[in-house]
Amino acid sequence: MTSKTKHTHLIKTEAKRLGFLSCGISKARFLEEEAPRLEKWLQQNMQGGMHYMENHFDKRLDPTKLVEGSKSIISLLLNYYPKQVQNPDSYKLSKYAYGTDYHFVIKDKLKSLLHFIQAEIGEVNGRAFVDSAPVLDKAWAAKSGLGWIGKHSNLLTQQVGSFYFIAELIIDLELEYDTPVTDHCGTCTACIDACPTEAIVEPYVVDGSKCISYFTIELKENIPSEFKGKFEDWMFGCDVCQDVCPWNRFSKAHSEPLFNPHPELLSMSKKDWEEITKETFQKFFKKSAVKRTKFSGLKRNIKFLKD
Repeated sequence: MTSKTKHTHLIKTEAKRLGFLSCGISKARFLEEEAPRLEKWLQQNMQGGMHYMENHFDKRLDPTKLVEGSKSIISLLLNYYPKQVQNPDSYKLSKYAYGTDYHFVIKDKLKSLLHFIQAEIGEVNGRAFVDSAPVLDKAWAAKSGLGWIGKHSNLLTQQVGSFYFIAELIIDLELEYDTPVTDHCGTCTACIDACPTEAIVEPYVVDGSKCISYFTIELKENIPSEFKGKFEDWMFGCDVCQDVCPWNRFSKAHSEPLFNPHPELLSMSKKDWEEITKETFQKFFKKSAVKRTKFSGLKRNIKFLKD
């Protein structure tokens, strides 16, 4: 067994032990196919007010510019599909936001994995990334064989669907690399047909500036009035394109206690949400991704749905 094979096996075994759904590895190099696609997307202003998407264009496409001397991208998936969902007659939160903010949960696991690599293999330098730096997560996960990018632009896996987070460790160690899997969307257009705001403008292209998640989380100004009545009660994020995807029939409940919601959250009615106080917001979302929109943002979203 070569040292590359041995190190790769060690890392994948430890990733599984840490609770990751799967682990794939690809060579750190310039993303040639993604470059023109990203450029076109930005030129068409599909990022809306997410101006951070325009920054660090070269780093987004070349991990060696992000982590000096990097050789390998270790992509990891962490399941967040919940055991139970909200009361159906309620304003809705995206399932990923039910529990503790995933940034904290995953960052801790990634740090543990990096420390393990350094302890077992030796002097290895690297950085952990969880959706907070200019890294094209889905592109790397697809290159690492963890799934294919579906028509809704999310990563899809035959065995488990798409309800998982993607994270990376970029390290300066050569490993054995995985190969991409084939696309299994076929002729299905369920996600395109179901999108309430027609944000999936063509297969595999999402206009971020029309997406409910963008309006309810990223947008700081008032939500444009032409989208009134189109949000299907989503007050934070949106899961429609994932909920209708046939591959998500295979989603299984996660086993991460930190992703479990506050006990009262799932049973809240529309009236409860309309009357939510700042104290209740803090109690439910103390360490939650929902804090991103702030209490005022959530109130704005609820008002937009109610009026």
